[in-house]
Amino acid sequence: MKYALIGCGRVSHNHVSSAKDNGLEIVAFCDIVLEKAKKKAVESGLSVNCYDDYKLMLEKEKPQLVAIATTSGTHADIAVDCIMAGCHVIIEKPIALSLEDADRIIEAEKKMGVHVCANHQNRFNTAIQQMRNALLAERFGKLFYGTISIRWFRDKGYYGSGDWRGTWKEDGGTLMNQCIHGIDLLRWMMGDEIAEVVGMTDRLNHPYIEAEDLGIALVKFKNGSYGIIDGTVNVYGGDYEETLTIFGEKGFAKVGGTCVNKIDEWRFADGAETESHIESCTENPPNVYGFGHRSIYADMIEAIKENRKPYVDSLAGRRALELVLAIYKSAAEGCSVKLPLDSCSTLDFEGRFDG
Repeated sequence: MKYALIGCGRVSHNHVSSAKDNGLEIVAFCDIVLEKAKKKAVESGLSVNCYDDYKLMLEKEKPQLVAIATTSGTHADIAVDCIMAGCHVIIEKPIALSLEDADRIIEAEKKMGVHVCANHQNRFNTAIQQMRNALLAERFGKLFYGTISIRWFRDKGYYGSGDWRGTWKEDGGTLMNQCIHGIDLLRWMMGDEIAEVVGMTDRLNHPYIEAEDLGIALVKFKNGSYGIIDGTVNVYGGDYEETLTIFGEKGFAKVGGTCVNKIDEWRFADGAETESHIESCTENPPNVYGFGHRSIYADMIEAIKENRKPYVDSLAGRRALELVLAIYKSAAEGCSVKLPLDSCSTLDFEGRFDG
């Protein structure tokens, strides 16, 4: 299967290594800075064509599968162009920065009969899969509430590494960039359907960005359960935790580590697994990206071959985006926000923290 990567920045290594591990025929790299694409080819030990124009790349190379790892604000336009060229697409999170753009992707996907995967790779973490299996087996019983805490650190050097970072047009803040993986997991685990959201956001420690560095929210799900979200990049000393906890009538589980990569608590009325079994769910990734990209790719390749939806499809990407935007909207308007949202964009919040 012919594969191409668009965007050769911070997360591109995970995409290239996953494409290699899954036996894809890598035919091209593309980046608006051509030298970055060429450098990626050298680093990857690959003799591939490099482009700074993805439309030309699509025309010349005709890849079957394309991964998009560009700045967040460009995801939708590139994705739609790739889809209309007949490509299956993996889109790095977030799938888009507006619900209108997410819907454009979904509509193009349906029209062309291709498959789109939202790159929420933490769904494939061993500990998260264990939690999901317990949920599907109804071991939690009635769900009461779930919490996701993302407590990391990003400094001026990080935001200075790209002029798009922390902007409303191309990125959003910590909820949209760092926290959307955990937000996706919380919504997925708690039944997906949301009634309303109350949120607060602030910019406490990064005056040189436009968006928030702290976000807190209370979520009411339609099944009667609740969710609590807190995310920040203001943790002194580095990345501390990304922890998902689910509380139910018959049990609770807590998956922690720096990126939901190990089971911290596992208590169920139907009996506990052995300590060694729980320990076997621990992964130790080198960074917060984890190991899930490889599994995202394996599933996407299988989905294409079997003509089924990928495990993390475009609608999942839209749901995660919708929840972040609902928190932004609630924080900006100072009131609860009912879901579903038909339209909302990060651009709606430009100037939010000015003055």
